[in-house]
Amino acid sequence: MYVRPATREDRAALPGLHTAAVEAFGPDGYDADEVQAWAKAGERLPDDYDVDAPDEHFTVAVRGGEIAGFGHVVLDAGEVHAVYVHPDHAGHGVGSALLAELEGYARGQGCGALSLQSSLNAVGFYERAGYERVGEDESPGGLPVVEMRKELVSDGA
Repeated sequence: MYVRPATREDRAALPGLHTAAVEAFGPDGYDADEVQAWAKAGERLPDDYDVDAPDEHFTVAVRGGEIAGFGHVVLDAGEVHAVYVHPDHAGHGVGSALLAELEGYARGQGCGALSLQSSLNAVGFYERAGYERVGEDESPGGLPVVEMRKELVSDGA
């Protein structure tokens, strides 16, 4: 497996991957109606993933020749917006590799900390990666989420 910046060509794989991850892992934190609303099956489009946006960084993990997951960080907000892993590739370190790459990129761009809104099913993943709970909120789609934050320690500190 390797992680690299996402390209415009990668966007074709992202809607299906995103939906598959939500449908597979969402039930660990949400009821069926909430998962269905979050999954947006058939509604996401490749153009929804602006891999060329300034001050943002999209990355993909490639495993076995397939895009296994993607991550997205918005630098000016200091926020991780996404880490999604296709269920066929779960349990192989894909999510951890994506998150580590996003954090390293953000650190290299001068970010001292990252925040995120974790879905309820992913809180443990982020806690294991060093994120701390700072509150509760609702996502833009109305789902309950946990606000989390992590200080990024520089390699020289």
